[in-house]
Amino acid sequence: MRNISLRVCLIGAGNVATHLGAALRQASCQIVGVYSRTYSHAAQLAQQLACNYPFDVIEQLPVADIYLFAVKDDVLPSLVKLVAQCKESAGALFVHTAGSVPLAVLSEQVGRAAVLYPMQTFSKQRAVSFAHLPLFIEASTTEALAVVRELASSLSDQVTELTSEQRKMLHLAAVFACNFSNHCYALAAELLAKEHINPDCLLSLIDETAQKVHEMPAVSAQTGPAVRWDESVMARHLELLQDNPALQQVYQVLSKSIHQLHHDSIRS
Repeated sequence: MRNISLRVCLIGAGNVATHLGAALRQASCQIVGVYSRTYSHAAQLAQQLACNYPFDVIEQLPVADIYLFAVKDDVLPSLVKLVAQCKESAGALFVHTAGSVPLAVLSEQVGRAAVLYPMQTFSKQRAVSFAHLPLFIEASTTEALAVVRELASSLSDQVTELTSEQRKMLHLAAVFACNFSNHCYALAAELLAKEHINPDCLLSLIDETAQKVHEMPAVSAQTGPAVRWDESVMARHLELLQDNPALQQVYQVLSKSIHQLHHDSIRS
């Protein structure tokens, strides 16, 4: 990675903007503005990034080399349109960070457009190193691609170009790998709470489960009653969930999926 000197205006002040802003500042980018529709959020992040220009009105947009959009997917198109209409943004590179939103959301509004998608789970209270974090890029022109590649390479040594269609599938895979698995942790913690068992007892199991996929395919690492279709064990589990039909359904769907995938892999 190397330092890069660019003026960046952050459009958004949430988890992704917070972590990307810090990483960009560390890479010697100048954060010239932080926008949020909630001024206090913009001001808080701006202070963290040594930026003296928080704002909550798009018409107050500062001049920048890059406008980096890190906002909810459903508000992205309208914000892009508003920023593109400001004379201060003329000629700048517009970049969004969304995994499931196509490049066209930007390229239909401006000539220089790119995507910089960091595939990671972000929480404001946890520091995340970008050094080896997978970053996925795309751009509307060869020139824009060169700029976003240089920007991404200043943050991480893991930079890959993907099309919008590929990135959408990657984002879906990430939802299964991260969001759904974390939800299962939350469900497990609720089950233990009913018996006053400390959920920390699961941490070693969670850590080992995650570590195994560094060394073998996930389908090969799968264990448990669903793999061997141990009906007596699964029936007892379902009986324990008799007061929670929704969770029974989750258990059954996941068990069938585990069993089917395991046996499909054996046949192949």
